[in-house]
Amino acid sequence: MAATRQKLIDGALAAIRTHGIAGASARTIAAAAGVNQALVFYHFGSVDALLAEACRDATTARVAVYRERFAAVRSLRELLDLGRALHEQERAGGNVAVLAQLLAGAQTDERLAESTAAALRLWTAEIETVLRRLLRDSPLAPVADPAGLARAISAAFVGLELFEGVDPSGAGDAFDSLERLAVLVEVVEELGPLARRALRGRLAARG
Repeated sequence: MAATRQKLIDGALAAIRTHGIAGASARTIAAAAGVNQALVFYHFGSVDALLAEACRDATTARVAVYRERFAAVRSLRELLDLGRALHEQERAGGNVAVLAQLLAGAQTDERLAESTAAALRLWTAEIETVLRRLLRDSPLAPVADPAGLARAISAAFVGLELFEGVDPSGAGDAFDSLERLAVLVEVVEELGPLARRALRGRLAARG
């Protein structure tokens, strides 16, 4: 039973990569999984439910692959470097294409929207954990919002992943700009004690 369910989940992801979200049907999923299409409904009840489960399953697995690397990040620049590497690896593996299709399908499918949002929250949670650690003693801490910043970074990377499909050089420029922002933060971190105190005071007053 578990093996068949996993075959169907893998088949759903393969069908999305090959046919897009609109072409991911019980027939194409079953063909990719090498099973009878009736098993889609036996195990999941509907194609939509299977796609939602495939989205959650795939994201949980991918986040687990990178968890140790997130834990090893020691600066915002390292976080961006990891984001760039993650982006390249996920695109090469076809996972960015799957994400694009799931996001497209989520616009009109409430169940798929819920599962896609839950999947994105898994990535955001990892990023937020890193940001809280990196910004804890930073002079930017008074105005930093790790939760909101994590969502912004996640949204930016999702956008860049999709943007690269139509404008690779533009996406590269955007990544470079993010890295320059990380350098600016590093400069702030290297300020002397008096400058750091003054900056904290100004930021707290504006907060």
